[in-house]
Amino acid sequence: MTKPAKKGSDWATLRRVVGLATPFRSLFVWSFFLGIMVAVVTPIRPYLIQLTVDKNILEKGGQGLEWMGAILLVTLIAEFVVKYLFGLYSTTLGQTIMLDLRMRLFRHVQRMRLKFFDKTPVGIITTRTINDIEAINNIFSEGIITIVADILTLLFVIGFMFYINWKLALVCLTTFPIILIATYIFKEKVRVSFNEVRDKVAQLNAFVQEHISGMRIVQIFNAQEKEQQKFEKLNHEHFVANDKSVLYYSIFFPVVEVILALAISLLVWYGANQVMNGFATIGVFTSFILYLNLAFRPLRMLADKFNTLQMGIIASERVFRLLDTKEQIADKGTLAPEKIRGDIAFKNVWFSYDEEHFVLKDISFSLRAGETLAIVGATGSGKTSTINILNRFYEIQQGSILLDGVDTRDYQLDKLRSYIGMVLQDVFLFSGTVMENITLKNPKITEEQVYAASKMVGAHDFIMELPDGYQHKVMERGATLSVGQRQLISFIRALVYDPQILILDEATSSIDTESELLIQQAIEKLIKGRTSIVIAHRLSTIQNADKIMVLDKGEIKEIDTHETLLQKGEGYYKKLYEMQFVAAEPDVI
Repeated sequence: MTKPAKKGSDWATLRRVVGLATPFRSLFVWSFFLGIMVAVVTPIRPYLIQLTVDKNILEKGGQGLEWMGAILLVTLIAEFVVKYLFGLYSTTLGQTIMLDLRMRLFRHVQRMRLKFFDKTPVGIITTRTINDIEAINNIFSEGIITIVADILTLLFVIGFMFYINWKLALVCLTTFPIILIATYIFKEKVRVSFNEVRDKVAQLNAFVQEHISGMRIVQIFNAQEKEQQKFEKLNHEHFVANDKSVLYYSIFFPVVEVILALAISLLVWYGANQVMNGFATIGVFTSFILYLNLAFRPLRMLADKFNTLQMGIIASERVFRLLDTKEQIADKGTLAPEKIRGDIAFKNVWFSYDEEHFVLKDISFSLRAGETLAIVGATGSGKTSTINILNRFYEIQQGSILLDGVDTRDYQLDKLRSYIGMVLQDVFLFSGTVMENITLKNPKITEEQVYAASKMVGAHDFIMELPDGYQHKVMERGATLSVGQRQLISFIRALVYDPQILILDEATSSIDTESELLIQQAIEKLIKGRTSIVIAHRLSTIQNADKIMVLDKGEIKEIDTHETLLQKGEGYYKKLYEMQFVAAEPDVI
């Protein structure tokens, strides 16, 4: 369970939340002003009713009732308009801030380094972006401004009560300490339960997100029952946390009603004596009944609104913690040439994912523009890590990576990645059309370019056979397409962006033999004139590479041409080659 925030941090967080309204200052000022107006107009109507009863009915026998009725109607309309505008402006303010903050947060998350996503569950990020920001919206629409308005309303109502009859006011207010104590206890209890609910919601989101994404594995290993038990436990904990708040609400509101009934009883007992003895009028007595209801209404809701405010503060702390996370790749480069030659050089590069266990050790090699480098090695040898650090998805600990003789850190990050196209083994497709998944909605890419790239890799025919062709709706992660089809689309996506450097990470591993032949021909055309790095499972696809680099446990064991490497008696590459082609064991990577 999340520990309650300290009071000092609460105020600091609240100030920062209020600061979110700075770009929307006019909305905030109008909301605050209208909140004050609500407090001003609310007590007027009971006072006018008192005057009507005492003056127009009892003193004048009904004379002037029409005028008082008209004034009451105007007052009622004014009260309605003010409360309507207050609700509209405060809600609009909250929604506007939520819209702006959610955009800021999503923009921030998109620029996070991959290391952050490796250690942070997707469900947690989803909760921060959706649920927690919704709670911040409530700070403005149901929290701070409405609390101020309710407190001012309460003060104005009590002020009118003392102005009309201070003795009756004191009698009525004798129950206020009881309700204040009840409100405080309720607020503290609900705050704790709401904290628990927030934590359980985040855990549920993370669990459901993870298991829906990995449903194939769950079903393959027949683990439904075990995962159901885990979910049942989490769901029950969420239920218990919610049930506590329900219990507190079910107790608090009847308590408030009982205290209100007690206050009215005291008013009737004392007020009747006041009226009979001539110390108060029937109009005063009538207005006090209305004032009591007006006073208890904000008291009834203040505890709930204070909890809304508290939960908003807790949610804000979580959102701000994510916004303040410095997990972004440093983008201090200034170079942004439109074109590059494509020379690549690794110089004494050391890399680790956890700052302790190096997966790449003293890697040095060079690749001239237009050359093709193939990287082979066993699983975990560091092949994928090599290409990840070229794109600066991760930062290296030692050494340097040069592009056209310039350190990659000296390039603007977005520009650097625009030079490099990648086709990965694990293809990700978004919900949308085939065309949208290829272009990623880049307006600079034309349909003609897409068609040309599709024909180059031999994918045009199968796409046209889909319902609606290139406008065929692809389900999340491309679930309706085969693995090979998804990979072909990924290949087209890389082509249309026309990169100067092309990276193929086991790009043909899921393609059947017939498709592989088509793609291999397309690759040969594509890599001509481009610097290419190919991570290969099938050694038959890389024999024409300019250089073949063999990695083992993060170290370069060999680097040379296919023919030269085969001539080495006990070389690593020769052993891999013999395992695939001589011993026919295709499970080597």
